[in-house]
Amino acid sequence: MSGLSGVRGMRARVLWVWLALMALAVWGCVRATYVADLSAFLPAAPTGAQRVLMAQLQNGATARVLMIGLRGGEPAQRTDASLRLAEALRGSGLFEAVHNGDHAADATTGEFLFRHRYLLSPAVSAERFTVDGLREGIADTVSLLGTPAGVPLKPLLWRDPTGETARMAEAMLPANAPRSDGGVWVSREQPRALLLATVRADGGDLDGQAQAQALVRTRFAALAAAAPGLTLEMSGPGVFGVESRARIQSEVERLATAGTVAMVALLLVAFGSLRALGIALLPVASGVLAGIVAVDLGFGQVHGMTLGFGTTLIGEAVDYAVYYLVQARAGGHAQWQRSSWPTVRLGLWTSLAGFAALAFSGFAGLAQLGVFSMSGLVAAALTTRYLLPVLAPQGSPGQGLRVALGRVTARLCAVLPVWRRPLLSVTLVAAGLLVVLPSPWRGTLAALSPVSADALALDASLRADLGASEAGTLVAIEAPDEATALQRAEQAGARLDTLVEQGALLGYDSPARLLPSPATQLARRAALPEAALLRERLAQATEGGPLPAQKLAPFIDEVQAQRPLAPVTLAGLKSAAPVLASAVQAQLTPARAGRPWTVLMNLQAPAGASGVDTARLRTALHDLPDTRVVQIGTELDALYAHYLQQARWQAGLGALAVVALLAWHLRSARRLGRVLLPLVASVVLVLAGLTLSGQALGILHLVGLLLVAAVGSNYALFFDHLQAVAELGTAGGSSPGPDADTLASLLMANVTTVVSFGLLATASVPALAAVGQAVAPGALLALALSAAFMPALGRHGRIDRPQTPARLH
Repeated sequence: MSGLSGVRGMRARVLWVWLALMALAVWGCVRATYVADLSAFLPAAPTGAQRVLMAQLQNGATARVLMIGLRGGEPAQRTDASLRLAEALRGSGLFEAVHNGDHAADATTGEFLFRHRYLLSPAVSAERFTVDGLREGIADTVSLLGTPAGVPLKPLLWRDPTGETARMAEAMLPANAPRSDGGVWVSREQPRALLLATVRADGGDLDGQAQAQALVRTRFAALAAAAPGLTLEMSGPGVFGVESRARIQSEVERLATAGTVAMVALLLVAFGSLRALGIALLPVASGVLAGIVAVDLGFGQVHGMTLGFGTTLIGEAVDYAVYYLVQARAGGHAQWQRSSWPTVRLGLWTSLAGFAALAFSGFAGLAQLGVFSMSGLVAAALTTRYLLPVLAPQGSPGQGLRVALGRVTARLCAVLPVWRRPLLSVTLVAAGLLVVLPSPWRGTLAALSPVSADALALDASLRADLGASEAGTLVAIEAPDEATALQRAEQAGARLDTLVEQGALLGYDSPARLLPSPATQLARRAALPEAALLRERLAQATEGGPLPAQKLAPFIDEVQAQRPLAPVTLAGLKSAAPVLASAVQAQLTPARAGRPWTVLMNLQAPAGASGVDTARLRTALHDLPDTRVVQIGTELDALYAHYLQQARWQAGLGALAVVALLAWHLRSARRLGRVLLPLVASVVLVLAGLTLSGQALGILHLVGLLLVAAVGSNYALFFDHLQAVAELGTAGGSSPGPDADTLASLLMANVTTVVSFGLLATASVPALAAVGQAVAPGALLALALSAAFMPALGRHGRIDRPQTPARLH
């Protein structure tokens, strides 16, 4: 009696410990941070050029650009809507700058530039203020007065006779400025007004990006009420990020709901018992909670894709519950722990060895997936081992389709070995095709993006209208501080000017054109002469000219007023001319998070050329410090290829670990071979199928193949266990048939896995679908091939009937 009380006390302690751990896990899940942007699936860059590129993709100023189109209606309606919308966005505080061609809004910036023109104008030098320099500058300005470009200069003539205002405007004018009509930017080919806004929130702050986009929609809705023919178009990295997050969240919720419903329905039909169903879901719940807590503790946040993958991966956890609840009916929990638990445990170890490869991935998202899966499977297995015997000591209380599933599986075990040689031949042919066909491992980072083709087309259209075509080649410069960064940009610009003169470049963008380095500004300031000297030179320069020297006293006063000015800095621009500061920051990124100041100079290839001559460009810039030529497409492809190759090596090491683990446990080359054969064949056949389908395979397909091996190892080990039992029975003079409960549990586990990953294959997010497309057919093949390559099971003339709890007593 005391022994029975001790057992009950131990069971009660197990239950209370599990409940306490689950309460802590729920608390951890509630406090966890969840994200759904794609930055977690951007790899850490191994080279300097790639590091610069990835930093800009994640947090650079270009990631904060929002392109807006107002389509339809009449031209006057579009103009009015553009002006009103720009005014509303500027006053919201959510945008650093809003450009729409309305220069009246830039009055503050213009005044600041005029007050600092002798520090910022590229024409200012010591020669500029000689007699000849003054004469030439005045002559150029006078010649402009008779042209449309000279109209804004007339009110400033006596204060700025050398035309430094015009020189600054020329230097700051974009190479491909959009067309202006009615005072606002418009498309050259479509009925569309254009706006270009820079969101104040960081590119990685998707909540801030979403808030800014929602404001645009709200303000436009009010305008559209008075002009119903207008429609709103928006694009940019922030729009892609927000839409991708929403799409990922929607897909994860849909897959979680559909997967739960499918799993519940399958288990309910199979068990025929609500109590068994509830118990079967406990290892899954334990695994999901443990996975979320582990990822949050290890990474500080949990990605939505990790939940989407991981929740499906924990579908393997329900296999543990199925194995126990069905197999324990024959001999109770003690018998299951002696005969079946070692096989389940070995399958768990092989799965962990496979998933460990993901934990060391250069992609934070994949590393999260590895940690989620490993911790989740361990929690699910421990729950099955210790909690389920407490709740269901004799296994599932329901009958369900257990007997029918056992008979179906037994029939397959009898039939499939007949096809062993044809299946082996097909596998060898598939392996040969993989050798002779071009490598399918050519996936790209773009393949991870859920952005639709329509969204990409709209982005390209808005970029073309705004003259902001996608950058193909950049000059990236790193520096320890702002002054050095601008000085190095000037040095690079001097080399690029030579290439422009030689026709090797059409043009380039540089922050130093908008904000010269402090050294350059100080040199220009030093060139400003004192009042007496300037007055003397000015009298000589204007002699016989159209501008009398006596009327140019305001000019002399302006020069003297700017002689003591300190150099303009980015911080000064932010407070006095935020519009100009925003333009500078699009090309000059301040230091942050241990990264240096970064200059990005976008290059325009010559007309008719397919691209920039990078070899010539590198030669021109080779001796400049911390200066790199970055080909965006090439660097992204190289970056992804590097990590794909790394992931393949890691997967190979994981496979070797699985083989070593199995060899150590089985201690038989024959048994090791018959366990590995169905796993290798399943992976080869799935890989050949994906290759023949023409898909470009990437890292997530590799993840799927790892899962095929991880899930399939459970089936192969159980069939090996049944084979070993059959061989022992034959050697002892008896010939017991395969246990129907074990066979039924294998089929039930396989069906739940195939269905859950089959649902994942239907995802509209390519990254999610890639895994499902590999695992769903792979898991099915793994079960079939495990049965086919274990022929001894099919030679028995009967199937052992499962014992019921009543017969056990």
